[in-house]
Amino acid sequence: MEHAWADVNGIRLHYVTEGRGPLVVFLHGFPEFWYAWRRQLAEFGRDYQAVAPDMRGYNLSSKPAALEQYRMRHLVDDLRALADHLGAGPFVLVAHDWGGVVAWAFAMAHPERLRKLVIVNAPHPGVFEREIRENPLQQKASRYMLTFRSPEAEQILSADHYARMVEMFHRELGDRFTDADRAAYVEAWSQPGALTGGLSYYRAAAVGPPAADGAPAKSFGGDPARLTVQVPTLVIWGEKDRALLPGNLDGLERYVPDLVVRRIPDGSHWVIHEQPELVNRYIREFLAAAPAR
Repeated sequence: MEHAWADVNGIRLHYVTEGRGPLVVFLHGFPEFWYAWRRQLAEFGRDYQAVAPDMRGYNLSSKPAALEQYRMRHLVDDLRALADHLGAGPFVLVAHDWGGVVAWAFAMAHPERLRKLVIVNAPHPGVFEREIRENPLQQKASRYMLTFRSPEAEQILSADHYARMVEMFHRELGDRFTDADRAAYVEAWSQPGALTGGLSYYRAAAVGPPAADGAPAKSFGGDPARLTVQVPTLVIWGEKDRALLPGNLDGLERYVPDLVVRRIPDGSHWVIHEQPELVNRYIREFLAAAPAR
């Protein structure tokens, strides 16, 4: 794996690349960084150029201070500029969590830039709009978003050497979250400004359930007239996700005409860590299949 940097869109993005061939970009979510995709880089680097950036605000990439710099248009432009930097024509995009939110938005704005799209446990903004407003169970599951938007979030999450964040991974992954993984994540979270950078995604979008002060539920945003994804799409969903419930799959086909859904009944939000071989196989099968006509 080769570490590299790209000066794009007014910031510097750190990324890891492996292999040669058609481009596949992997976007992480919160509170991760490029390392989340290390098993996919090893697998797809055999016959693709597999690239996993640290998104803006994370680990070794730039961490703008202004909250406005974390609006969705900037995140989408980061990806477009990175693909240009890599000299890519249409490429494959694989994304999880907040990376998936950015990937949905990118696919809506720039369908001509993508060959195929793979989403892992990241809600489409149109479906999430319904779930966060109408589904009490999803509202309850999303309460953490209000904490992440609060001024106290950094103190809560970094206390006792990031104990709360480490415990989250241990609870979900058990022995699969190794001492080496813990050390890598704590190092990434400890980069100056990195924790605030990741939390800025929640704050800039103001996403979350209804708040105690009367603020209404809010999805990830996006132009309602442009929520259709005209790209062949695979959605992989761990159905034991505590934060994003399976209702986020209901009605998804209305927004994504060329859609394949692979449910993993015993998978959590962190299914790329729990069952990397299965996730890789589903992605391989999808990339090998001819698009629907």
